[in-house]
Amino acid sequence: MTDPAPADIALPPVAPEVTARLAHTLSPRLRKRLDAAAAKLAARPRTREGDTVRIALDNDTTLELHAPTGTVAATDAIRCGCLLAPDCVHRAALAAAAPVAEPVPSGDAPEAPAAPAAQPDPAGPAPGDAEPAAPGPDQRAAATALWRAAAAALEAGIEGAGALVQAELLHAAHTARLTGLHRPATLAIATVNGLRAARAADPGHRLAELTATVRELLMVCHALRRPAAPSGASLAALRGTARRPYTPGGSLRLYGLCCEPVLARSGHAGVVTWVLGTDGQLFALTDVAPGGARRAADAVGYTVRLGDASCTHRELARGGLVVSGATVSPDGRLGAGRGVRAVRAEGVPWHAEPVAALWEVPLPDQITRALDDPDPASAAGLVFTDLTVLGPVRETGAPDVLAADCAGLTVRIAPGDEHSGLAHRDNLRLLAAAPGLRLRVIARLVPADHPRLRLLAAVPGAAAGEGPRQPVDLGYDRLCRADLPGAGATPAPPADLREADPAPLHLLHRRVQAALAAGRSAVALPGSTETDRQRLRHAGLSTAAELLTALHRAAADRTRDVFGRLRPADAERFALAWLAAAHYGDRAAHALCAAAWAAPQGAPVA
Repeated sequence: MTDPAPADIALPPVAPEVTARLAHTLSPRLRKRLDAAAAKLAARPRTREGDTVRIALDNDTTLELHAPTGTVAATDAIRCGCLLAPDCVHRAALAAAAPVAEPVPSGDAPEAPAAPAAQPDPAGPAPGDAEPAAPGPDQRAAATALWRAAAAALEAGIEGAGALVQAELLHAAHTARLTGLHRPATLAIATVNGLRAARAADPGHRLAELTATVRELLMVCHALRRPAAPSGASLAALRGTARRPYTPGGSLRLYGLCCEPVLARSGHAGVVTWVLGTDGQLFALTDVAPGGARRAADAVGYTVRLGDASCTHRELARGGLVVSGATVSPDGRLGAGRGVRAVRAEGVPWHAEPVAALWEVPLPDQITRALDDPDPASAAGLVFTDLTVLGPVRETGAPDVLAADCAGLTVRIAPGDEHSGLAHRDNLRLLAAAPGLRLRVIARLVPADHPRLRLLAAVPGAAAGEGPRQPVDLGYDRLCRADLPGAGATPAPPADLREADPAPLHLLHRRVQAALAAGRSAVALPGSTETDRQRLRHAGLSTAAELLTALHRAAADRTRDVFGRLRPADAERFALAWLAAAHYGDRAAHALCAAAWAAPQGAPVA
């Protein structure tokens, strides 16, 4: 009998403090071998027996991870049989190769798990907690340590941010969480997960998403460590909470809308089912746990964990619920506490009230609401609109994009998720080959200098008034040609949409992302940014040009000692310059996005 492949048996997640402690105890000689050892372990055969996963180092030596609660929570839960144990490199390498464990939420109510997102929960303190006046000395010290660890990772770049750099981030994240800085700790763990995905060439890795995570981590830490740190509600938002607070929501009549796959960079996957209350409020029921694309694809068939409801997420999206004793978080997530009762009910089609009211909100108001919300996975980011398919779009690096007319604007429509394990991409290709097709859709806004949406669900033909049709969850349901009424018979050729004079903000984005990908050296070469600076100034983006100049100088300026040797680079200065450029680029991109959607109806925008 052959051993199972490594990919068939997942490693249990390891607590951040365990990984950090094991890496710190290594000798300098073994620290140099840590990354290579972790890479070798990833390819070794694995077996599972109960709560223990074993990895064969050779015919006589094995590594063991013991996780009785599903998480490796102590250093002695990782055991090695080699002669150098416990001071060998194998234990630290295995911890570095395993997923990072998320903290277990505190609280006495068994609420439904929250869906991980690119942004951590920014909610303030739970009801009854006093708002803090200022960060304490321990919190300032923890924020400073986390800033320095993040700055070191930024200076090293993705290729240089190996297991030791990641261990420093995890150690700082653990310390930050102990002092009550839950939001920056969560961002640090997300940064480590993003670095690991990038270094492993994970197809799901997106440099732009990792850049946004590092930007927010540095921004939060910088705000907390400053002498003039914010207080009250602003400080509470920076700190975050240990768990999402839930408050009584009374009785609710809910109508299903759609199911959205969750495939987070943190190693979590599942589904979020969006439902609507009679008062127009959106609620979410989640089923998210450690896993990958397979779990994200299967979760739509899992049973909804809410009271006595005996329906799957797919069935709920097509039907409804009557809930009593509901508990609701500030961001609209429904809790599954012991006092919650729920039974199935009928749903309504998208063209009927109260659901149809979502499509009656003016589109500019929806765009403003989505741009103002810092969480890209929240209900505020959902856009409800009607489209007419124009055909496929030819874009460099984004093959699965279609153009659609939306109230006179030409909008580019991208898949809700690009992972091949979900149905988004195949469905979008079929829709792109059906010019003239009318769609009523639920989408998410994509901040860009042109109107752009990610498509989550649609009702083909609904916008044309062809009567009630079943919604299609584009991440789960597979469309066929018969599902597309009123579509043109001849597929349209790919269009090449080009803005007449686009603002070259991408030049700044490119340099910011290159600095994260390759480290300080990516922007330190003499003259490497001069052409971009000139183009930015010529386009009127003088602030962007100045920030790029400051980033280049922070990366390139090096002093020498009395012997003529280069001193270490100023990581503090480089991190501040990078953060300023990244933050400006993000704010400018949002302003350009708002301007693109505010174009006069019927005006050519592409």
